[in-house]
Amino acid sequence: MFVSDFRKEFYEVVQSQRVLLFVASDVDALCACKILQALFQCDHVQYTLVPVSGWQELETAFLEHKEQFRYFILINCGANVDLLDILQPDEEAVFFVCDTHRPVNVVNVYSDTQIRLLIKQDDDLEVPAYEDIFRDEEEDEEHSGNEGDEGSEPSEKRTRLEEEIAAQTLKRRQRREWEARRRDVLFDYEQYEYHGTSAAMVMFDLAWLMSKDLSDMLWWAIVGLTDQWVQDKITQVKYVTDVGVLQRHVSRHSHRREDEAHALSVDCARISFEYDLRLALYQHWSLHDSLCNTCYTAARFKLWSLHGQKRLQEFLADVGLPLKQVKQKFQSMDVSLKENLREMIEESANKFGMKDMRVQTFSVHFGFKHKFLASDVVFATMSLMESPEHGSGTDSFTQALDSLSRGNLDKLYHGLELAKRQLRATQQTIASCLCTNLVVSQGPFLYCALMEGTPDVALFSKPASLSLLSRHLLKSFVCSTKNRRCKLLPLVMAAPLSAEQGTVTMVGIPPETDSSDRKNFFGRAFEKAAEGTNSRALHNHFDLSDLRPEVVLAGWQDTPASPGWGLQGGAAWLPHAQAVIELKAEDRSKFLDALVTLLS
Repeated sequence: MFVSDFRKEFYEVVQSQRVLLFVASDVDALCACKILQALFQCDHVQYTLVPVSGWQELETAFLEHKEQFRYFILINCGANVDLLDILQPDEEAVFFVCDTHRPVNVVNVYSDTQIRLLIKQDDDLEVPAYEDIFRDEEEDEEHSGNEGDEGSEPSEKRTRLEEEIAAQTLKRRQRREWEARRRDVLFDYEQYEYHGTSAAMVMFDLAWLMSKDLSDMLWWAIVGLTDQWVQDKITQVKYVTDVGVLQRHVSRHSHRREDEAHALSVDCARISFEYDLRLALYQHWSLHDSLCNTCYTAARFKLWSLHGQKRLQEFLADVGLPLKQVKQKFQSMDVSLKENLREMIEESANKFGMKDMRVQTFSVHFGFKHKFLASDVVFATMSLMESPEHGSGTDSFTQALDSLSRGNLDKLYHGLELAKRQLRATQQTIASCLCTNLVVSQGPFLYCALMEGTPDVALFSKPASLSLLSRHLLKSFVCSTKNRRCKLLPLVMAAPLSAEQGTVTMVGIPPETDSSDRKNFFGRAFEKAAEGTNSRALHNHFDLSDLRPEVVLAGWQDTPASPGWGLQGGAAWLPHAQAVIELKAEDRSKFLDALVTLLS
């Protein structure tokens, strides 16, 4: 059920308890976790933190700890599945779920005892009515009217029997009609996957309601929202709306800080609203490197071609920036050039067809020396979390979580260097794919596969990194192709996951359209294609909704797949973040054939 009063129905309940905290491996979840940790530290709440990257880890961790805890908090995992069915908890277990994944599973919505949803009700949830999807079982009373009829005339018995048969027939027909309506209602509700309000923003609202919101918490909420924007999880309208909400909090905190004696302390965090350039990491890089490795500019200049490189030179000349200046670190550029740089670049960008060169965002100053844009922190934290240099996922999670604290700026700067490497590798891989025509049409979708041995292929084995590459590749392909039909197609991309196990990661990215929705049909299509071909597929990522326990490892351990979920041909594609599946390499061909058939 939805929690209406977060303070009374959630925080005051767990405040005096030992709680287990499950946190998904995404930047927004980490930011929400940091806010909740700060609140727990303030109120001396005992908790255990367990990072989970997928359904397998969540189920394993729950089985390991379920005897020690009664209260469980799930951040960015669990809302879009029937938790009680998957985890099979004891009756006294209570789950508080703060998750951006939509749609919310209907069983979770109408569970009055064990599931408590920490989800903003003003999100466009469109949950079906209870009577449309649940129905009390009615007892059949086929013979209830026959008793005591011994003395009745045969004609009366026959008439009564005919009436009972007619009533039962009507009841069965009504039942079939209700079940058909239920299937239609659930299909309409569950067919697309999308994201709601940032989990970090939800947790910050809780802190604000309790008058315990600190500047660090506000910054984490900003980073959580920016993560959703960077990864295309929310619409531009939703992003701008939430930026406005956070901007009011920034103004309130600024006024509060002005009244405090340590307003200019070396240790303070000063947050500012910015209308800044849409260039990745440019303040920690050279302007030239940022222009070349930002998807927005690289795609529109077509920097994988000689003509694109020439257009970049023309752009810099139009801005009036010497090549020597733009190729050195941004911090070392002449102050006179940096004064009006944003306005100059925006003016020239408009001439070159880039109308969205500046975006609404926020920055933070830690003391007098360290300044970061919210997107800088997102890229750095994401790179730390998916870096192959850390041995285990838990180590990567810990490094990423620590980098969000102002006392660990060395880790944040290390994350920035990893992010630069990731962005360079992304653009180099895109150039290679486009120049060698690796993006091919499979009919209803585009397909691109990275081969084992491709430079930097290890950097794209994780879902977020591969999804980022896929989105950027699709944007670049749309800018490069002259085929109007191909511009409207989605993209399926595959990358090697484990050479030893012979597995690949596949990501589905809906097409580049002008639609403002951020919804996706690929999760359903992947599930259906894997089931229909008995492909050894692992649906282990939290983005796949309506997951059934028997589907999680469909074919991965040679278990029988569950009955198929009807996916209708000619599906309406709407843009969204991604759908992810892990697959045995030798099953890829039949999986793709099934996907083509499903979506044709």
